[in-house]
Amino acid sequence: MTAELRRRLRAYLGISAMSPKLLTAYSIWFWMEFFVQILTMAIFTYFWRAVYAQGQEINGLVLQQTLNYILLAQVCLPLIENQLLLEVGHNITSGQIIMELLRPLDYQGVQYISSLTLAMTNLVTKIPLLIIAWFAFGLQLPTDTATWGAFLLSLFLGHAVLFCFDWILSCLAFYTTEVWGLHMARTGIGLFFSGALIPLDIMPPTIQKVVNALPFSQALYSPVSLLSGITPVAEASQVWLTQLIWLTCLFIAARAIFSRAVRKVTVQGG
Repeated sequence: MTAELRRRLRAYLGISAMSPKLLTAYSIWFWMEFFVQILTMAIFTYFWRAVYAQGQEINGLVLQQTLNYILLAQVCLPLIENQLLLEVGHNITSGQIIMELLRPLDYQGVQYISSLTLAMTNLVTKIPLLIIAWFAFGLQLPTDTATWGAFLLSLFLGHAVLFCFDWILSCLAFYTTEVWGLHMARTGIGLFFSGALIPLDIMPPTIQKVVNALPFSQALYSPVSLLSGITPVAEASQVWLTQLIWLTCLFIAARAIFSRAVRKVTVQGG
C-alpha cells in the first residue's frame, strides 16, 4: 500500500514538473503578455480614478478598494485561464485519449495536477507585475498574515471549484469533434462573471444573481476580495464554506458525468 502510494506520488510530481517547462518554453509570449498586462493596469487605474472623481463611494467601495481589487485581479487572471477543454478535445480527436485512459493514473487527477501546477507557476511569474502595481499604480497590500492565509486557502479552493466545472464542460468533447467555439464562449463568460474586469459589488443586483449561480467568481472574486479588503477577513470562513459546497457538488457531478461520457469516444477519421 505504501509502495503503491509512493509510486503514484512520484508520477504526479513528475507531471507537475512538466507544467513550468511548458509555460516557459515560449518566452516571447510571456513577455508580450507581461507588457499587455502593464498597459491594462494603467488603463484600469486611470479609468477608475476618473470614475471616482465624481464621488467618494460606489456601492460601498472607495477608490482604494476598487484599485486594489482591479490590480490584484489582473495578477490573478491565471486562475480562470484554463486550457482543459482544448487539451481534452485534442486528445480525443487525435486518438491520444486511448493512451491516457490506459495509463495507471486517474486521468482527471493527472489533468488537475497539471492545471494546478500551471496556475501556481503563472502566479509566481506575475510577482514582477505585482511589484510594478505596488510602485507605479498605488496598490496597497495587507500586512497581516491572517489575510494572506485566508487568501491562499480561498485561492486553492477556488481553483479546484473551477477545475471541476471545466472538467464537466470538457466531457462535452466526447460528443463532438470541435470544441473551439465552446472554449471561446467559456473564456468570455468566465472573464466577465469572475469579476476580472469589474468588482462584482458594483454590478447591478440582477447580474449579481447570475454571478452567484455560476462558479467563476469562486476562483477569482472570492480570494481577491479578501486580499483587496473588500471582504473582511472575519468573513473568510463563510467564503470557504461556500467554496467547499461548490467544490463538493461539482466534484461529484464531474466524476459522474465523466464516467458516462467516457463510454462514447469520437475520433476524427476513426
